[in-house]
Amino acid sequence: MADPTTYHIALGSNLGDRVEHLRGAVHAIDADPSCQVVAVSSVWETEAHVRPGDPSQPAFLNAVLACTSSLGPEELIQLLFAIETQHGRDRSTKGLWKPRPLDLDIILAADQVVQTDLLSIPHPRLDQRRFVLAPLAEIAEEDVVPAPFDKRVGYLLSTCPDTTDITRTSHSLQLDPSA
Repeated sequence: MADPTTYHIALGSNLGDRVEHLRGAVHAIDADPSCQVVAVSSVWETEAHVRPGDPSQPAFLNAVLACTSSLGPEELIQLLFAIETQHGRDRSTKGLWKPRPLDLDIILAADQVVQTDLLSIPHPRLDQRRFVLAPLAEIAEEDVVPAPFDKRVGYLLSTCPDTTDITRTSHSLQLDPSA
């Protein structure tokens, strides 16, 4: 069995019971025998990014979790796709920036750089997304994001050009250690 890798996964939801979709994802990832959630950020709310001319969408709730996993990146993304499907996500509808009950993205895989048809790690627009960087900085501010960034998470947040308002909410996604 391979040594576990620490992954950072972005969670987002803007349809249905957004908090429950995020909580369900955290619990489903942790419940998988190949994964262990080790940190979860606060939940942040932000308006949905839409392309010019597209209709507005409900606001997103976003968070980031860190987990260790013996799965490789392509195996982990398949697990995340299955969790999205369990929460009502339909990936057969192509197109960027569509409303969805659950969106799970691997944004970091330790110091790995992965480029496949299915994955780009680190996420190629990580430095342009305050709604990902703010929660990521809560749990990994000093971590260095590998190429092409080669910068600490905190630095990327401080230089992020995204000016969309984000607000920390009172919702918690933390796993109950007594459960």
